[in-house]
Parts: sequence; structure tokens; C-alpha cells
Amino acid sequence: MIETEGEASVSFLLDCGQFQGSTSQEAKNFEPFPFNPAAIDFLILSHAHVDHCGRIPLLVKAGFKGRIYCTAATADLLPIILRDCAHIHEKDAEWKNRKGQRAGKEPVEPLYTTAEAEDSFDFITPVLYDQEVAPAEGIRFTLLDAGHILGSAITEVRVNEGGKKTKLVYTGDLGVDSMPLLRDPVKVRHADVVIMETTYGARTREKHEPSVERLSGIIEDTIHRGGTVLIPSFAVGRTQELIYDLSELFERRNAALFRNVMVYVDSPMATAATGAFRKNIQDFDAKYKELVMAGDDPLDFTNLEFTHSTEESKTLNANMKPKVIISASGMCEAGRILHHLKHRLWDSNSTVAFVGFQAEGTLGRRLIDGAKTVSVMGEAIDVNAKIVSLEGFSAHADRDGLLEWVQGFDAPPETIFLVHGEAEAKAAFKETLKNGTGIDATVIDEYCCWDLGASVKAESPAQASEGRQGRQTARADRVPVDPEDAERLLEKLRSVNDNVEGLLYRAKLAAMEAMDDEDEERYISLKNLIVSLESDTSKLAGALADRRRGH
Repeated sequence: MIETEGEASVSFLLDCGQFQGSTSQEAKNFEPFPFNPAAIDFLILSHAHVDHCGRIPLLVKAGFKGRIYCTAATADLLPIILRDCAHIHEKDAEWKNRKGQRAGKEPVEPLYTTAEAEDSFDFITPVLYDQEVAPAEGIRFTLLDAGHILGSAITEVRVNEGGKKTKLVYTGDLGVDSMPLLRDPVKVRHADVVIMETTYGARTREKHEPSVERLSGIIEDTIHRGGTVLIPSFAVGRTQELIYDLSELFERRNAALFRNVMVYVDSPMATAATGAFRKNIQDFDAKYKELVMAGDDPLDFTNLEFTHSTEESKTLNANMKPKVIISASGMCEAGRILHHLKHRLWDSNSTVAFVGFQAEGTLGRRLIDGAKTVSVMGEAIDVNAKIVSLEGFSAHADRDGLLEWVQGFDAPPETIFLVHGEAEAKAAFKETLKNGTGIDATVIDEYCCWDLGASVKAESPAQASEGRQGRQTARADRVPVDPEDAERLLEKLRSVNDNVEGLLYRAKLAAMEAMDDEDEERYISLKNLIVSLESDTSKLAGALADRRRGH
């Protein structure tokens, strides 16, 4: 929570996530918030992963009535995530109550219900990357691409407290450079205060390309043994990246072995999320856009099949043909992956390939750590399957990636708070920062309160100098433009210029094709987008005309 001072004080949240991992960690979800939710003015959400958004329904239930700002893609993904979370909480409470009734225990309530999750949807307010938003007096914020999952954002917040200006940057979860589908994380050049994640702050990781090659070999070896490859995967982000990589393996390699192996995505949430991915092409990297504009669908290939019903999921376990199953949840704490593990962990011909971070206390972590027997859905299962970890698929920057991001600042931030990581990771990255940059960061372990005080400077030395020169000739009612922000805008204009001519030509062809095919629904969709584009270009022309007139 961030709280400003002064008569017009403002309180807002950066994310509102759910604790995951051990039983003691998950018990914290039922504790009351250490602040009054009704007094929070707004929330800025970095992305649609449960550990960042999972307690939003509880916040609303406790009285929060403000806007939930996020990117357009996150706004599409958030209802999918929260409905799934609510379903899991309801089923978990139902299971506990069945067991508890026999033991004479009092019934328990789910953390929140589906109806309570849906109550929060009315507060979702999508904004564009790089759009400047003023949610309250003295507060402006901008969302920048974090490169972690579709819609993930770094949040830049500019606070003006009675003339004292502070720029705060919250990383959310930082992604990895040169990953498929997504653009690289934006490097921020100036900040006074940074709140920074440290998920992989204690170690480096294998790069993406070697992990893809290893996955290819794992599939080949497992298929030759007659087994199944199980891939526990986060439904949002990781699954779609896997589909993209497997498309490359299965279609562009075109090897006979891969042509005969089916890949099943067995997760209703992943299926819904993939639809949201297809809807938000504007947020992908250049290569993905080129494929789509050429008529290809990078999130589909011949051998890929999405399952929908529970019966279809059960059929996968009855079918003993070699195959690949991608299923949630990624840490094996809930979802259909548990049923697949129950049927495959004992099979020495099969392989369980982990492609993401496994938190302490989770079933996934126990399997990676070498457990010989585990409890799955209340049943003890011997672990005979091959267990492998492919960390190059992780969407989190590793220690070196985090350090490189901090080194991108023109001048060291006054304060860096290290959050969102296990204790070892935060402590290790504190040392890495000290040795690599000289910055003495502050580790945040539990709830605490920090007063940034007057020591936080509003400007870097270079900006202060530029500002003094500019103010000698600038009108009193104007504020100098942030050079970093201006540079990003110019880059965006170059991107628009590169794409717009070809895109308009293809839109014309698509509209004509929709008319010829008598596809009214597609025609209306294209028409509305073109009308919106025309309106926006007219607004831009008007703004430029106002500038020429000196308004």
C-alpha cells in the first residue's frame, strides 16, 4: 500500500495477491488485511497471476470500491483467473467439509465464492501501455511492458505531495529478454524509489533455447519408451509459450516421430486464456505479429488438441498411447494435473517435465527435490516417473537479468525495496546488488511501514540541470517533459509508421472478403475497429491543429 501525505492524501495498492506454498503460507490468505480496504482509493494490478491478483475478491468483499487499473490484456485474463480461483476454493472447502463432518468438525467457508469473485469485475479499468493516467490529485501513473506474461506491466508512479515530487517504480514480475511471443522488459532509466521482485534473485538459469532442445529430447525418449510426458504448467503465459515452442518442434521440424504424437492442453482455464491471447495481438513481439499478419496462427498446430469436459480429461488417462499432456496448475497444487500425476507418477516409462518456478511447500517442489513417495489427492503414490526441470521456460528474470535491469538506471535510485521472493533469494540479491552496483537495498520480509520522508529526490542530476535551463524560458504554466517518456513515444511512433500501411491494406481485403462470404459478424467487428481507428486519427489531427494554432 502507498499512502501520500497532505490534505488530499491518497491511498492505493500495487497488486493484491494470494499467498501460495506451504499450509502456513496459505493460512495467511484468511487473515484480515492490515489496512482498511474501504479507505483504498484505487489498485494498480501488474498482471493476472494468482500471487498478484488472487485476493482482489476479498478486498472488494471487505469494502473496496475503487478502480482496478491494469492493461487491456490483463483485463481480459483477470476474470478467467479469479473464476478459476473461486472454483478451487469452493471445491477445497467442500472436500474439507466432507471429511470434517465425519470427524464432527465445524464447516469451513471457501476463501471466496464464484459470485464474490464476479463482484470484483465491475471495478476493472483497462488502460494502454504507455498511457498516462491521473487516478487522483497529485498522482500520475504509466504501465510499461514487463515481458513476463501477456499484459504484464512495470508501474511508474509519479507522486506530487505539495510540490515534493517522487517517481516510484514497481517491477511487478520482470520477464526475460528474447523470449518467444513477448516483447523484452522495458528498461527504466530514472526512479527515486524502486519496489523490486526477487523470485530468482539467488541463482542463474538455463537459457530458453537449450531448454527447448532438452524438451525435444525428453519427448523423443519418453515416446520411444511408450510413456507420456506430463507438463505441469501455469495456465496463463507458460502454456501459450509452450504451444508456440511445440508448434516449432512439431511442424517446422516435421520429423516423423513428432507427426504421430498428440499434444493435449487439458486445462479449461488455459483454453480460455489462449483465446484472450489471440485477442491481444497488439502486445506481442514483432515475430508473432508477422506470423499472424501472414495468416498463420502461432498458437495452433496439427497435433494440438484442447480438452474441455471432465470426461475428455479422464479419457486421456485411459488412453495408453504415448502423448504429451500440458495441464494446470503449474505447481501441482490443484487442477487436472493432480489426476494425471495420480495415473502417471508410478509409471517408469513416463516423464514429468517442470517448466516453471516451484514454491516451497508445493507438490511440485517436493517432486523436484527428489521425493520417492508423495501424497496426491489423499493417496500415497510412488514416484517412478522421470522428473526433470526445464528452467529455461521460466518467465522470470534470473539473478543476472534482475541485476542487468537495475544497471539500466542512469543514476542509482535513492531506495530499492526487495520483495516477492523466498527469504534466501531476497538476501542473496541484496548482496548481488551491493557488489554489482553499490546499492544497499532493503529486504522486506513481512508487513511493515516505511516513511520515505524528504530525503527522496524528485529528479536525477541530469534532469534537474535540464529543468533549470528549461524553466528560464518556459511559460510558468508548463512542466518540462520527461525525456525518458518522450523517447518511448518516438519509438512507438516509429513502430506505428512501420506497420500501418500494410495493416490498412489487409483490413481492406478482409472487409471485402467478409462481404463476399456474407460473414456479417466478422464484417461488423472489422467495421467497428476501423470506425474507432478513424475516430482516433481524427482526434490526433485535431490535437496537432490546436498546437499549430498555439492552443
